[in-house]
Amino acid sequence: LFPEMAISLWKNLLQTTKERILQQRRVSLYNGAHGYEEELIKKKLQQFAGGSINLSKEDNGIGILTLNNPKLMNAFTGTMMLELQERVTELENWKDGKGLIIYGAGNTFCSGSDLNAVKAISNSQDGMNMCMFMQNTLTRLMRLPLISVALVQGKAVGGGAELTTACDFRLMTPGSEIRFVHKHMGLVPGWGGAARLVRIVGSGAALRLLSGAARVDPERALRLGLSEETLASSDETGALEEARAWLSQYTEGPASVIRAVKKVVTAGRELPLEAALRTEKDIFGTVWGGPANLQALVRRPKHK
Repeated sequence: LFPEMAISLWKNLLQTTKERILQQRRVSLYNGAHGYEEELIKKKLQQFAGGSINLSKEDNGIGILTLNNPKLMNAFTGTMMLELQERVTELENWKDGKGLIIYGAGNTFCSGSDLNAVKAISNSQDGMNMCMFMQNTLTRLMRLPLISVALVQGKAVGGGAELTTACDFRLMTPGSEIRFVHKHMGLVPGWGGAARLVRIVGSGAALRLLSGAARVDPERALRLGLSEETLASSDETGALEEARAWLSQYTEGPASVIRAVKKVVTAGRELPLEAALRTEKDIFGTVWGGPANLQALVRRPKHK
């Protein structure tokens, strides 16, 4: 029996290792084969400095990501785009993380891209590279095994509106708005915002929001299912406390379990059914007989 068990364990290990390698390859949507020149676009973005993306990781497993460029309503400069990628890498390597709140400094969320950078890279090839760079980063953000929420204060406009769709949930404060203004710029979303919006609100509502470039206030966002809740507080400290409390109801419990929950949901959303089921089986295997599972069995044999 023992050699057989050893062989089967070894096969399982090989299989999960193989899947892990595939997973890492999948992380990047675009590579050289798509005409994507990452190093080139990074050099160009580096020239447009200003603002920062700050990350603090709290002991309770909640990360706070701050868009910090208040004098431009937290518009993304080139260096902020680069920093966002670095912060996402940091979050991918944070093994104890369970949740993430993204918000903007100075009581507003984000007004999209800094137009100085946009004007300077207005040729088609640069634009496409910037688009691929941001889609890669926001897709990785969305796939993090953390439950993420965008705390929308003030305005989330253009690329800022797109960023909110890369989070699992959105919370809005009174008087805030989400607005896909791309049409008025002679554009469509390029950071993956349209594809994600369709999955959040459905194609009809997404079409109305994009073609109407409408201001979505908290009430309409709730109706559309774009927002989970309208918070009571408009000031930064209060809103952040409320967002923390809201998120904590979903991040209570061991990190291994919360992260596994997010992983099975991501698989269910992104993969064809059979692949999603197999992924679910693999992730189930990581928690079955794990510490949290064994403790629960000792504590109470069945739910009352």
